[in-house]
Amino acid sequence: MSTTYRLGVLEGDGIGPEIVPSAVEIATAAARAAGVDVEWVPLPLGATAIETHGTPVPDETKEALAALDGWYLGPHDSVSYPEPHKSALNPSGTLRKHFGLFANIRPAKSFPGAEAICDHADLVIVRENTEGFYADRNTFAGTGEFMPTENTAIMLGIITREATERVARVAFDLARSRRKKLTIVHKANVLKLTTGLFRTVCQEVARDYPDVTVDDFHIDAMTVHLVRRAQDFDVIVTENMFGDILSDLAGEISGSLGTAPSINTSATTAMAQASHGSAPDIAGRDIANPVAMILSGAMLFEWLAAKHGDEALAAVAKIIEQGVADAIAAGTSTRDLGGNASTSEFTAAVVKAVTAGPSRN
Repeated sequence: MSTTYRLGVLEGDGIGPEIVPSAVEIATAAARAAGVDVEWVPLPLGATAIETHGTPVPDETKEALAALDGWYLGPHDSVSYPEPHKSALNPSGTLRKHFGLFANIRPAKSFPGAEAICDHADLVIVRENTEGFYADRNTFAGTGEFMPTENTAIMLGIITREATERVARVAFDLARSRRKKLTIVHKANVLKLTTGLFRTVCQEVARDYPDVTVDDFHIDAMTVHLVRRAQDFDVIVTENMFGDILSDLAGEISGSLGTAPSINTSATTAMAQASHGSAPDIAGRDIANPVAMILSGAMLFEWLAAKHGDEALAAVAKIIEQGVADAIAAGTSTRDLGGNASTSEFTAAVVKAVTAGPSRN
């Protein structure tokens, strides 16, 4: 008997209701081509959930997600929410914290046929997702920012051995499956205790991976190296804020933030979420680039394949990836990649490529 995989669909805000259905349509076609049964489970989240449930992340959504195999999360526009929701932990942060999604995996890969600053980039940034210098997620309760006086603001930066070691192992395992190169990014020359600990623990974990070549760079130098020679890097592991900044840079130089996918994972759960934001300025205009969301879905299927030992799921991921590459190579892309296709036109082109499947082998 075939297994039916149940995946949540949370469209979110802004361009979310455009790019998430695009990703779902393409994944559905790819799953059909690979002989995989998928049940999609729509769930409320974001501004519409505030209207219907009084909160952007209803308890029923979290309860439903816990019973699913994974989910697609669209972008959120929490800065436009009414108070008290605007000042609370945003929807993606809420789900990451609730489900302990400690590793944010963000690839950046150039596409033949698309405009890019770095034509040969193919790297992955593994970002520690639970602590560091992000005040919304580095304390048990409340926030890591506070103001003892009206003119003084203080932020806590938290680095722990446990969190660093677990994300380092994710990064080393990934490097071992790719080109066996890993780069540690830190600022240990200034933040000696915090990012110094991060670097030290990663170097200790490296002893268990003698087949992986390891180097390290300061965060400021790394931004230059990415622009000048992105093709030289394979897997990059770093703390939360540095990872957020570097992945946006890597996405842009490899084509566009619209092509930058990611998944957020724990040892047991994964969430597909594009690296970019909700882009409310172009919402509803059918011009958003859905590639990042589409490829985030492919990453989720690949993760599920490893978890369940199901090669058919890995085939779904490959079919999605090839369909996107084929559509772009054939000259169909959105404006940010130098083309003129709308969201729906690009989606149709990828579905056609997925259904035809000439490049799948």
